[in-house]
Amino acid sequence: MPGIDESLLEAMRLPGARGALVVDWISGLALGAVGEAPGGDVEATAAETAELARLAMESGALAPAHGGQGEDPPVEDLILTTADAFHLLRFVVTPFDSTVFLFLSLGRADGNLALARIRLAEMADRLVLG
Repeated sequence: MPGIDESLLEAMRLPGARGALVVDWISGLALGAVGEAPGGDVEATAAETAELARLAMESGALAPAHGGQGEDPPVEDLILTTADAFHLLRFVVTPFDSTVFLFLSLGRADGNLALARIRLAEMADRLVLG
């Protein structure tokens, strides 16, 4: 998928950005990474966030199936907050299988969650078009 490195570097320019990943939520593999991963391990972060993404996407209660092909996924993004950080997962819509998401970790003291959510959505759209 072209544009992964550019998207990750753009994500790191957001205020408070600590680290960013592009992850395949089916396999749990990081397709790209920049900055620090929560806990210090990129692969563990990719696998654990993929599990969270998979649970949300496959949840019948939180993400009911639409039933049609080519529709937007049932979940746009996930936000997880901790005492010192915001973690944002933004699903990337692709024409083939839509199993990729962008992950961004922001410092809570200096991060802007609303801005990050908007910019990550824009990045996800451009990543698909790239």
